[in-house]
Amino acid sequence: MIGGSPVHLMWSSMFNPEKPVRKRAVDWRRIAALFVPYLRQEATVIACILIVATLGLAPPLFAMHLIDVALAHRDVRLLWIDVAGMIGSALVAAAIGVYQGYLNSLVGEGIMRDIRTKLVSHLHRMPISFFTNTKTGEIMNRVSSDVDNIDNVVTGTLVSIVTNAALILTTAVTMFLLDWRLSLIALAVVPLMILPLSPVGRHMYIVRKATREKRDQIESITQETLSISGITLIKSFVREAYEGARFHRASTDLMGLEIRLAMVGRWFLAAIMAMVIVGPALVWLAGGYFVIYEGATVGTVVAFVALLARLYGPASTLAGIQVQIVSALAVFERIFEYLDLKPEGLIVEGKQGGLRLGAVRGEIRFEHVRFSYGEDRPALEDVDLEIEPGQVAAFVGPSGAGKTTITQLVPRFYDPQDGRVTLDGIDLREIQLESLREHIGIVTQENYLFHDTIAANLRYGKPDATLEELEAAARAANIATFIDSLPLRYETVVGERGHKLSGGERQRLAIARVLLKNPKILILDEATSALDSENEALIQAALVQLLRGRTSLVIAHRLSTILGADVIFVVEGGRVVERGSHAALLARGGTYARLYHTQFEKSREDSRILAQPIVRSQETLIDN
Repeated sequence: MIGGSPVHLMWSSMFNPEKPVRKRAVDWRRIAALFVPYLRQEATVIACILIVATLGLAPPLFAMHLIDVALAHRDVRLLWIDVAGMIGSALVAAAIGVYQGYLNSLVGEGIMRDIRTKLVSHLHRMPISFFTNTKTGEIMNRVSSDVDNIDNVVTGTLVSIVTNAALILTTAVTMFLLDWRLSLIALAVVPLMILPLSPVGRHMYIVRKATREKRDQIESITQETLSISGITLIKSFVREAYEGARFHRASTDLMGLEIRLAMVGRWFLAAIMAMVIVGPALVWLAGGYFVIYEGATVGTVVAFVALLARLYGPASTLAGIQVQIVSALAVFERIFEYLDLKPEGLIVEGKQGGLRLGAVRGEIRFEHVRFSYGEDRPALEDVDLEIEPGQVAAFVGPSGAGKTTITQLVPRFYDPQDGRVTLDGIDLREIQLESLREHIGIVTQENYLFHDTIAANLRYGKPDATLEELEAAARAANIATFIDSLPLRYETVVGERGHKLSGGERQRLAIARVLLKNPKILILDEATSALDSENEALIQAALVQLLRGRTSLVIAHRLSTILGADVIFVVEGGRVVERGSHAALLARGGTYARLYHTQFEKSREDSRILAQPIVRSQETLIDN
């Protein structure tokens, strides 16, 4: 943990060497490409900046004329003209500045919108493995906080660079026109403002990168502990104090990093502020000498000192901006890192697949498929199977056998390392992902519902569905009676992840949603497990409608739910060890028969055990 007093933190941030961090080359062309759609607005902004910078020269020049001419000759008319010139130039510059600010905000917010949209759209195309290996909080931090952190660079810093550069250029030219000797004295202190920029910027890059990583951790903790599932787990295990302490530790680490970030270059900035005082003092000294001995005018010296604010102020600002940009590059790097991640591919032997499906029969084949999630043992090993069009294929076996993995290869949530999976004889990797998944419907044990209305959740399956179609799908899924009993019916909001509904109600809504999609291929993964008998009966009835005419892959924990399947595949250790109908597998007396008898014997034993306390309770009541 980073701790210590602020003085210690400041000292360590300035003088303690950090472990070298290798920076990626900054792709300035890529950053510049963000501004291409807004070139017209940017050109107008630059024009406004140049006009405002030029108008800013007027007040010091009018002041010089006022002192050397109007006051020297006691000319009231010139006095009014000079004062009016000062005021008029300031008002015009202010009006142009307001319009410039509007255009600048338009460009900046537009670029922020483009980055967010591009980043989120890219993440939507990432494979499932990316989301299983990355914390949700980290993803959210990249999309929201990281993009927000480059907001100042895009909306303010780049415009500030142009503005201050224009101020320095116009001011330097004017100063040399007034007196080249005083100009050289004034510019002598500028290098002292620039020399320390590189080491300060490098150190700020390192600290900013560490700060963003720590924010990822805090975002992940927040996401995990403040979700409905997370807070339920915390309360059930009474871990509030532990989670509070864990968050405090991470926040303390972040506090230390933020203090270091704030203190990086503080001495350097203090030196710049000193130069802002030293420079004018030297000009007063030399200017006074020239007035006394060389015949220079007082107005020239006064105008020169006034112009120095337009020179040193922008110079110090540019110095600070350079440090900010180097720091912001760490955030740009994190955003580009996500944008460079490879999305879900459509590749077979290095070729991009692009086949769009027409009519689908629904024949599915696995040909010598091997798949592994990582370097561990394979999840599937030499799997061969065939499912005919319109068949109901059930997959049974112990937990971890590979049943779910088989079904996840069909919509290409993952691709096999060896072998291939085909649909109607076509390798899935040759088919456009969108086209493939348009023909597949999935119902799992934990179906996701958005925090929206019932109608909006159902229309996720068919965006243009009419109310009549919603009602028909709800009736087929045995959920229509429940929906009609609600005051707002289909406009009822289901809550976060649908937690205002029971498990059975969520499940039937998910079935209705898939019915609206009307896919040719259906995947049911434990769709009736963990439900009471009444809800299971309702869902089983709904599944009859859902399975009709579709090629279906069904994973069932309760073997009683798949007795009528056309073919049953028994999966064990990542291999298909048996296949056939229920009767044929039972007669064979192999793994399936053992699982079947074990499950039904266990069910009878559970019923006997559950009945015993009730009997004892009744006997106790009689004795009393």
